[in-house]
Amino acid sequence: MMFDKILVANRGEVALRVMRAARELGVKTVAVYSTEDADTYPVRYADEAVCIGPAQATKSYLVIPSIIAAAKNTGAQAIHPGYGFLAENAEFARACVDNDIVFIGPDAECIERMGDKSSARETMKACGVPTVPGSDGCIDTVEEARAFADRVGYPVLIKATAGGGGKGMREVHDPADLESQYKAARAEAGAAFGNDGVYLEKLVLRPRHVEVQVLADNHGNHISLCERDCSVQRRHQKLIEEAPSPALTDELRRAMGVAAIKAVRAVDYRNAGTIEFLLDESGHFYFMEMNTRVQVEHPVSEQITGVDIIKEQLRIAAGEPMSCASRAPFTPFGHAMEFRINAEDPDHGFRPCPGTITRFEPPSGPGVRVESYVRSGSRISPYYDSMVAKLIVYGQDREEVLARGRRALDEFVIEGIATTLPFHRRVLDNQVFCDGQACTDFIETQMGDLL
Repeated sequence: MMFDKILVANRGEVALRVMRAARELGVKTVAVYSTEDADTYPVRYADEAVCIGPAQATKSYLVIPSIIAAAKNTGAQAIHPGYGFLAENAEFARACVDNDIVFIGPDAECIERMGDKSSARETMKACGVPTVPGSDGCIDTVEEARAFADRVGYPVLIKATAGGGGKGMREVHDPADLESQYKAARAEAGAAFGNDGVYLEKLVLRPRHVEVQVLADNHGNHISLCERDCSVQRRHQKLIEEAPSPALTDELRRAMGVAAIKAVRAVDYRNAGTIEFLLDESGHFYFMEMNTRVQVEHPVSEQITGVDIIKEQLRIAAGEPMSCASRAPFTPFGHAMEFRINAEDPDHGFRPCPGTITRFEPPSGPGVRVESYVRSGSRISPYYDSMVAKLIVYGQDREEVLARGRRALDEFVIEGIATTLPFHRRVLDNQVFCDGQACTDFIETQMGDLL
């Protein structure tokens, strides 16, 4: 039975996105906010709002007891974590259950199992999902790291076993750099995640980053909503995503979908998640990691499948069967592309640019969707993620989407702060990208002047 009221344990555009989906299902929402966010649109949009602390996330959005108390005091039956903050925190998921609150996501054990990249990789190997050659568990010494690298050959990739977002990750192309990069990766991982464990993988050169959106409920339904190509990245942070991937044949799409469902079943997964793969130049794909939450880029999957992923999350968490299961397997229709509009200055190395937006005029018209929480006069805080908006364009094919993207980016007006709008416009004038040939080194090889 669907919830009467949920709490959204997040801020910004994802909080608003969840609240809108809930309202369409007749579910009331509770916002939690820091003092820094008191006057933001999601706080005003929610049916109720509770202040949970000062600006610093460590004193507000990351304080589990405060969020649990807000849910209990307002009578919220469930909590949606969004993405970031506590979305992949097993302790938070467990605290919800311990307080008779439904966590809208997978169970704590699954978050722990797939959140540790080393154990996730071993789980995938065991169930037959292709993985990149890598170390068996964590590498505890430089000597072990050197022995592994000598065995598989350079280049290698050092990866933190906890966390994500490129933290604790280092490429090593020269044996002389291994020791310094190993120590740097461990130090960064320890500072970012409180866990300095790292493992090593053979580095796949010039890969594409292709991920499969999955949904699973408690009624035996496991489906994939096709794939997304997220190859345009800066320091392992995605900037542009599109669906379907221009690199995949129908046969490869089916194979990736089968592998993703195999992964979901292997860990008895429930709710929305993403299986991320590396695709090499010869068409072989390898498991990279699983995100046990909804992704920033979920709208492009929604556009090519007609599925509202947030609504399905709520249905699954409420114990209902997902409404889209009868339509599986999905074949993508049309094409979609998402541009992350961040408060960063691309002409100065993507330097963060917080401040007050003096003018905000998003584009509109056929095939244009804008996900944002800001208005003219909104302040982009230095305390949180720099995302201002997501521009999603969609159409009958990739050529139409490229043309529509150029038009929408030209129409988009944001003044008062620097943003990545000019960067995205330059990408759409790049022939390699327009030909669908962008790999994860696209910015370094095609737009190096920006770095």
